[in-house]
Amino acid sequence: VDQNLIATVPLFEALSEEDQQQLASMTSEVVFRKGERLFTEGDPGDRLFLLVDGKVKLGHTALDGRENLIAVLGPGEMIGELTLFDPGPRSTTATAVAPTTMLQLDHKAVMEFIDSRPELAKHMLEALAQRLRRTNVQLADLVFSDVPGRVAKALLDLADRFGTRADDSTVHVPHELTQEELAQLVGASRETVNKSLAEFVSRGWIRLEGRGVHLLDVDRLRRRAR
Repeated sequence: VDQNLIATVPLFEALSEEDQQQLASMTSEVVFRKGERLFTEGDPGDRLFLLVDGKVKLGHTALDGRENLIAVLGPGEMIGELTLFDPGPRSTTATAVAPTTMLQLDHKAVMEFIDSRPELAKHMLEALAQRLRRTNVQLADLVFSDVPGRVAKALLDLADRFGTRADDSTVHVPHELTQEELAQLVGASRETVNKSLAEFVSRGWIRLEGRGVHLLDVDRLRRRAR
């Protein structure tokens, strides 16, 4: 793997050039097609993935077959880090929702690398803490926010991570999610989420576009998300 590719990952950008070179020699690049699974819930966790380009969704399937979308991850984020610190089977299913390029590292090699570089462990713990903080906010929203508020917040979060601002100050967000997946992400029924989206459209706040959305009035959405 090209060392320059390693340097683009926020987790490793603070490492010395020598350490980045060594890490690059331990890393292999893998490419996933849209809809292809990285791993399935219950699989043994033996490697860490770093997302270079694309999008990956993490989901969980209940015993009765119902599915829940836990998160959508983008470039620079880790996947599979829980089994690095807590060995065991995968707790989620990871699926590429767009053509995706990843770097993969064997758990054993990562742990040996971390043992001699404690500052990297600190960066990884910070990334884990950020993921946990985001999960805590989502849980609080399920209790205290109504569905339109959660939908507005989800659109803004997706815009922050995947959106591109146009010349007219609107934001294009190609989230690649189906309506059902968007509903799972906010913890509501598809019908209720569709009703919220239709309301936002009628107010002129958003414009829907297949598996994407244009945010036309970000300020109004922010106020609705509070």
